[in-house]
Amino acid sequence: AQQHCSQKRRCSKMKLTGICILKWNGEENSATFLGSAIDVNNFGYFQRGAVREGILFIARTVAQRTQPGQRQTVKNDEYLCHAYHKPDVGLVAISIADSQYPTTAAFSVIHKCLDEFLQQTGDSWRSITEDSQMANALLDPALIKYQDHTQADKIAKIQKDLDETKIVLHQTIDSVLRRGEKLDALVDKSNDLSLASQMFYKQARKTNSCCHLM
Repeated sequence: AQQHCSQKRRCSKMKLTGICILKWNGEENSATFLGSAIDVNNFGYFQRGAVREGILFIARTVAQRTQPGQRQTVKNDEYLCHAYHKPDVGLVAISIADSQYPTTAAFSVIHKCLDEFLQQTGDSWRSITEDSQMANALLDPALIKYQDHTQADKIAKIQKDLDETKIVLHQTIDSVLRRGEKLDALVDKSNDLSLASQMFYKQARKTNSCCHLM
């Protein structure tokens, strides 16, 4: 009974917070959002806006720095940002989940979402030059469905090529940045973050706050 309770507690902690699809515009240019689904209801009411903006900032930052064919995971406190750049296409999918959510499941979700997005849109996304919500109709129900990681585990069994040993793990978002880049400078320049969110994240980094996503 005690083991069952501990398993139940672990499962209740598992949280898939966001799924995003972005168009990769090269290493030197910011990625373009094609859609995002984000659930921040488990955060405090007054933190939700800043956390949502922070997720968008992190997703765009990591997507730009994910090479074609690469899978990488960026650790940030209790949360992990998983990124996959589909080779020969120019699309990057991101999932944000807590550390309890299985890595293979998180990558299976974004693989599945990318494949379905391409099936639904063909090449129409290639002409997009500004942030879009064209993938939201796909991502919103996916975020709900895959809160149950066992649904994603079913996909993982089909995706034989998903090898965890080939996933690059970064302990902090700073390690994803190119030489000479500073996260605080990117925060200052970001259009994803309001002035209030910029101040929130800088303070969170200074105090090592457990609720931040940076």
